[in-house]
Amino acid sequence: MSRLKQKASGSAITLFDVYYEDGSRSSNRKVASALLGGLDGDEPARQAIEEQDQVIAAKASRSAAVIKKLIRSN
Repeated sequence: MSRLKQKASGSAITLFDVYYEDGSRSSNRKVASALLGGLDGDEPARQAIEEQDQVIAAKASRSAAVIKKLIRSN
């Protein structure tokens, strides 16, 4: 019988679907849950995903797409 691995505390993530202005969509983008909440709501998630997009775009030698909206994944 196998044992279930427990997740390390503090590693909680929230998933987001990201819609871009060019009509493309990226599903299940991970953002640390510790960044979210408070008065800013999900705005820190936008900043975190934009930073991720900048890194990805730099590696692919292209410009990053502009985020139109963020929605939490189910």
